[in-house]
Amino acid sequence: MAYLVSIASRAERDLADLYGGIDAENSDTARKWYMGLKQAIVSLKEQPNRCPVTRRTGNLRHLLYGNKPAIYRGDLPRSREPEAG
Repeated sequence: MAYLVSIASRAERDLADLYGGIDAENSDTARKWYMGLKQAIVSLKEQPNRCPVTRRTGNLRHLLYGNKPAIYRGDLPRSREPEAG
């Protein structure tokens, strides 16, 4: 069953800053890495609890991608499944 992945506005700003910081617009390697990170985030809809829990609290997790973990909340609600017709 799929879960809902929602990227907070703060996280969107962080991603935009990261995109500019690694010069992904002008570097194929940086752009490929960045797109891989975005795909890793979206892939949380399949198994959101697969990543380790942070030491701070039980509902935050580390998405390990590259050399920096992305921290996300692990209490994601399930998305609505389409009804059988």
